Amino acid sequence: MVNYSDSIIALVPALLAILLAIFTRKVVLSLGVGILVGALLLHRFNPIDTITYLGKNIFSLFWADGALNEWNVLLLVFLLLLGVLSTLIQTSGGARAFGEWASTHVKTARGARLVAFGLGILIFIDDYFNSLAVGNVSRPLTDRRGVSRAKLAYLIDSTAAPVCVISPLSSWGAFIISIIAGILTTHSITDYSAFSAFMMIVPMNFYAIFALLLTLYIAYSGVSVGPMKQHERRAAKGELFDASKGTPMGMAKEVNEHTNGKVRDLVVPIVVLVIATISALLGTGAQALAADNRPFTLIGAFESTDVTRSLVAGVVISLIVAFLMLIGRKIPGRDYRVSIVAGMRSMWPAVVILLFAWTIIAVIGDMKTGDYLASFVSNSISASYLPFLLFLIAGLMAFSTGTSWGTFGIMLPIGADLVMAVDASLLLPTLAAVLAGSVFGDHCSPISDTTILSSTGAGSHHIDHVTTQLPYALVGAVTAAVGYLVIGFTESSVYGFIGALVTFVLFIVVLNVLSKKGETASDLQTD
Repeated sequence: MVNYSDSIIALVPALLAILLAIFTRKVVLSLGVGILVGALLLHRFNPIDTITYLGKNIFSLFWADGALNEWNVLLLVFLLLLGVLSTLIQTSGGARAFGEWASTHVKTARGARLVAFGLGILIFIDDYFNSLAVGNVSRPLTDRRGVSRAKLAYLIDSTAAPVCVISPLSSWGAFIISIIAGILTTHSITDYSAFSAFMMIVPMNFYAIFALLLTLYIAYSGVSVGPMKQHERRAAKGELFDASKGTPMGMAKEVNEHTNGKVRDLVVPIVVLVIATISALLGTGAQALAADNRPFTLIGAFESTDVTRSLVAGVVISLIVAFLMLIGRKIPGRDYRVSIVAGMRSMWPAVVILLFAWTIIAVIGDMKTGDYLASFVSNSISASYLPFLLFLIAGLMAFSTGTSWGTFGIMLPIGADLVMAVDASLLLPTLAAVLAGSVFGDHCSPISDTTILSSTGAGSHHIDHVTTQLPYALVGAVTAAVGYLVIGFTESSVYGFIGALVTFVLFIVVLNVLSKKGETASDLQTD
């Protein structure tokens, strides 16, 4: 294969897929073109080598290194089973009953949005689980109150990753802490532990913090900017999503909803799903710790947990409970069969997009896109600019590759090496900048799996979620970028306070602009 690590050609497949997705609004086609072009470039347009390469990549999605590719396969199984759980709850009448109950307690669109936001904050264990669980619980309520699916997808996506990246008791936190531990060991830093470093980084993760604050403001005010205005106008007239594009991912029209459903038919399976999944996360983590003869700790368990196995275990237990609750309800067997098939079918678009996204991520990896982007930073750059520049580069890398975790793995060590060579006092804010940029880029990327799952959980068309979330993500990014510039040019003893203060003031200014330029829910109702 050709090595493009020092050539701008390394960006071609990713940018081509992203731009095509934005302009054509056909995600699978755009990803397919990006994959094909990347494969051809890697093999100098040799058709035989290109076909062989693509075949190996697709096969490796399911079978790698002589064994089942458990992460991918189990995540797909989880998606399909969650689709079944969702339609089973719909068949039982639980979603209808919950919507009717919630409409008597949550009487406004603002209340519905705040419920979705609150659930996004509470479910901080894992972003995949957050995106899908919050969507399934919130959707009946937000539908009743005329909140567009695009806005629900935004509320889900903009709480999932930002919460997980600042929570030490999450799969993200454990992963990041493990990388930081390696960085501290490499550079012989003993002044603080990896956990302490993570906690000190949290207040400087400006994008995550201000993305959450912005989401809270949008949930409370209902302000819509950019393409979101159109979706909210449509929702105000009763059309929650763009029906001209067909049925969104995660939704099934053919399911027969029974009228004798109870609120518990929705609440109990979801609560069981949460409890069972968290228990499985801790259980698999404890098993891994025991196998390595390490003592049990919450941080250690989340660092060592098997996320996809835990997700599947949680949804299987929840499904069993949901079926048991329907015994004696006199629901025809045909309705069960339709529910199961429809649930899997509703998740099929998400499965296809994920498969294509994983494939292009492999192609992007072989194109050395990450290496090329990282090469923009060199030791000749002033240390004062490093937090700002690494925020931008991490954002561009995550946007191009569709993965926060992959960006963490590449850019955290690179950022640490660079800043330790010129100004060790900027180590923690530089790591914070990388984490913030990675989440920002992931939020904007149409090939990000968390973006895809947020669309699925909300029942929104994927490209609609991407285009409507972008303006809000850019607001958070601009605010964060200014903060990292301030950090770089202030004294190390006070950089955290000054950077946070400046970004907060700028954030207030931005909210004031949004409130004047955007449209609120009350504005839309009068259109």
